[in-house]
Amino acid sequence: MQLNQALTILKDEGYKYTEKREDILSFFNKEDGYRTASDLLSFLSKKYEGISYDTIYRNLHLFSELNILESTELDGEKHFRLACGHEEHHHHFICKSCGKTKAIKSCPMNLLNIDFNGYLIENHKFEIYGLCPNCN
Repeated sequence: MQLNQALTILKDEGYKYTEKREDILSFFNKEDGYRTASDLLSFLSKKYEGISYDTIYRNLHLFSELNILESTELDGEKHFRLACGHEEHHHHFICKSCGKTKAIKSCPMNLLNIDFNGYLIENHKFEIYGLCPNCN
């Protein structure tokens, strides 16, 4: 997803445009991978003295609800990134060091469906964690 797409979604859903929101989205737009609320706070505090975690989390939650951001949990902490924009079903490898991702085109549910005969599976999430070649 591009920054302009994210801002358009925000506007189309009736949310107010603010420079702070654009700066949050710009941060994720330039980052290549998942980042934490602390990473975002460090970035924004240079421009917005006294910005709070409450402001950060409120916006992260909003952007997640609008599917502008994707989230995952690494070592007990939520990490966020701009939605990857892939139209087709896929999963991700996530580097635990730098947060970069790589799309996984195959889906394990294709193999697991035989174990769930009679069950109605409504959704699933599959991620692989490790170190990318640059961090390994």
